[in-house]
Amino acid sequence: MQSNTCIDLFAGCGGLSLGLYHAGWKGLFAIEKSPDAFKTLQHNLIVNKNHFDWPSWLPLKENDINDVLKNYKQELIELRGQVDLVAGGPPCQGFSMAGKRNEYDLRNDLINSYIKFVEIVEPKIIFFENVKGFTMEFKKNKEKGVAYSSLVSKKLDDAGYFVKGQLVNFGDYGVPQKRTRFILVGIKKSLANSSQEKVDNFFNVLKDNRFDFLGEKGLDVETNLQDAISDLFKGNGLKDTPDFPSFKSGVYGREKSNYQKLMRKGIKYKVADSHRFPKHSQTIIDRFRNILGETKDRRNLNISKDIQEKYGIKKRTVIPLNGLDKTPTITTLPDDYIHYSEPRILTVREYARIQSFPDWYEFQGKYTTGGILRKKEVPRYTQIGNAIPPLFGEQSGLVLKQLIS
Repeated sequence: MQSNTCIDLFAGCGGLSLGLYHAGWKGLFAIEKSPDAFKTLQHNLIVNKNHFDWPSWLPLKENDINDVLKNYKQELIELRGQVDLVAGGPPCQGFSMAGKRNEYDLRNDLINSYIKFVEIVEPKIIFFENVKGFTMEFKKNKEKGVAYSSLVSKKLDDAGYFVKGQLVNFGDYGVPQKRTRFILVGIKKSLANSSQEKVDNFFNVLKDNRFDFLGEKGLDVETNLQDAISDLFKGNGLKDTPDFPSFKSGVYGREKSNYQKLMRKGIKYKVADSHRFPKHSQTIIDRFRNILGETKDRRNLNISKDIQEKYGIKKRTVIPLNGLDKTPTITTLPDDYIHYSEPRILTVREYARIQSFPDWYEFQGKYTTGGILRKKEVPRYTQIGNAIPPLFGEQSGLVLKQLIS
């Protein structure tokens, strides 16, 4: 049986592509302009899993979507009728609640690139992801009082698609993180089996299917942080980090949940990939230990002003995590969080677990970066913080298949 075909735009390190792969989709290609993120996607899904039937006309490297639209328009036109799904989440910093919302942020224009790509390729269905702030009204724009999500829905409707958009909390789908995002799906109006009702029902089917889906994997909706990472304690022991021998990495502890068993499936080695511990000074370790002790009844919230002043912390966000709950939405900055029981920040592998990346998925490039380079580089933490959780991507991929079955 022939697999359904998909193209992943703004693919990042491959979270959505991995989910679609697990749901039985076949990738044609992915577009991602960050060299670091593309290396991760290439290593795991192109080399190791052969997920993509990469076309000869598109360079097998990081690519900018606007360059592809400009240089390969005819090749994209020739794909019409061969593409079942175009998926993607355009960068959305201008709409993010984590920073200053700015509708004129140039990165927001990549949404129009996504729409242009859809208009050229004419896939049967579309899947679009963006931040929660995408649904909020901007007071300055010329369409005053209208959320940007409504304007995009209108453009896709004009392009010939029945569409439906809705806010979805990935934590409701077995991901150990409270992460709400705007999801939009659409189906080409000209398809024989196409209808607005079918698209409108996507989110109901997705919600109804989650219990059976998770049950088959031995999981449930309530997976929390402890379920996700309690086998990755620093106290389990240390080894030299394979790719950075000047750092120490953690060795695996005993599996303590079905979620951990799923994440570690097929893993033979003792040291988890990208489980490198930071080199905190003793002052920082003591400070974190004290904060954990003083916030036992106030976890998953930013520390109080009193604690900030007590320890001279000028950083805007420092959140001691709660092992018995899902995490708040993880950002691209690991120093925003303190581990729930050890006085340290989270490792890249712990970030990946929170986002539901399995442990065989190996991340490439720098671990983190700072200063002016933060705007230019996409190190491992950032790749994961920007990703769609593969566990949610897989569930979406299964329901998307039903739209065109």
